[in-house]
Amino acid sequence: MDFVKFEQWALKEFGINLSAYKSNQLHRRISSLMSRLGVANLEEYVALLERDPAQRQRFLDFITINVTEFFRNPEMFEELKRKISTDLLPINKNLKVWSAACSTGAEPYSLGIILNEVAPLGKHSILATDIDATILGKAKIGEYTISDIKNVKPEYIKKYFTVEGDKYFINSNIKRLVNYVKHDLILDKYEENFDLIVCRNVVIYFNQDVKNMIYEKFYKSLKKGGMLFVGATESIYNYREFGFEKASTFIYKKL
Repeated sequence: MDFVKFEQWALKEFGINLSAYKSNQLHRRISSLMSRLGVANLEEYVALLERDPAQRQRFLDFITINVTEFFRNPEMFEELKRKISTDLLPINKNLKVWSAACSTGAEPYSLGIILNEVAPLGKHSILATDIDATILGKAKIGEYTISDIKNVKPEYIKKYFTVEGDKYFINSNIKRLVNYVKHDLILDKYEENFDLIVCRNVVIYFNQDVKNMIYEKFYKSLKKGGMLFVGATESIYNYREFGFEKASTFIYKKL
């Protein structure tokens, strides 16, 4: 079995389009994982994934890059907080936000904290999506470690978390802002009329054609004047081609 056939199998088995990823990088990652498991070839790996649920989940976690933390790149979240206050809230007091590829929920809950800080009386909603249903289950629980919350201000920990031993649970007033839905950025339709879309440290793994497709869809999903917030390594150099203007570093505004 070659990687093309493996990608076809993965699309049928998991509904994940691996051909959208940067091929060399993807093949190295899968080969590394197989090596760690002592698997000799792709045929053996497919057989393992078909019989072992734990390895299936490990593969999904490995492919979908479930690395997250609250307020990742804190200075960028501070800038986003300012832009929400100065650009979005004057237009609409009730914001509709999408946290795309949300992983274990640290990002949408970070957004919920920001919204509660800058506009606590607003009727905000946060759609949080990910391709991995198991990860979404963890996100709904809202349980985190000290490592996950290392960037959270002490006053926010007191205000928005319940501490039980070495676990930190996000409070229900933030939880209820977030609706979790399974969604594939490549294969599924996008909702519309968002004031803000946050998609960070995800599209960097995709090839350029897929990146362009995603940015085009994000543009259509935003309201006029809506904003797209991307990761610290994901500058959109051709942002004008999609109809954006640069609102700030890593924040793009729909014209």
